[in-house]
Amino acid sequence: MPEDEGLALHEAALRTAGPLLEVGTYCGKSAVYLGTAARAVGSVLFTVDHHRGSDENQAGWEHHDPSVVDPATGRMDTLPFFRRTLEAAGLEDVVVGVVGRSAAVAAAWRTPLAFLFIDGGHGAEPAWADYRGWTPHLVTGGLLAIHDVFPDPADGGRPPYELYCHAVGSGDYQDVSATGSLRILLRH
Repeated sequence: MPEDEGLALHEAALRTAGPLLEVGTYCGKSAVYLGTAARAVGSVLFTVDHHRGSDENQAGWEHHDPSVVDPATGRMDTLPFFRRTLEAAGLEDVVVGVVGRSAAVAAAWRTPLAFLFIDGGHGAEPAWADYRGWTPHLVTGGLLAIHDVFPDPADGGRPPYELYCHAVGSGDYQDVSATGSLRILLRH
């Protein structure tokens, strides 16, 4: 996440009152921006990830990072990196890591959310599952943030852009801000 997008994410989260939730923790960079905001507003951030990497993070794909592969299993495992990031930032008291598949966690989730950040898998199936699973938990007046929204297909994958277009087109959300590939929307 570029710094300008992280700062915009942080600023948006400062305008909320209630629990925040991030889909797609990876190594925790955006959790630092959101966790710092959660602390400032007296809230908590839940961050959901299975820590095995999205399709685009797997070996042979453009965004693969071999340094996050567990040598014992040969599989990606970003959980230890996330834990170190939280500890270094001093945020273990306000950021709750939820390890599991987003759709399974969303199906069992019961807490209303003031802020939702969707930045999980960018393929059509996982992106839409995140949107459909989590947006019902966002309260009226809550903020929806979507990362990696690229109007030009040459710049990135389509599913985050399609989620954004669907949200705005539904009439349930209105644009609040755009910074780089980050879009912030207000739920009516």
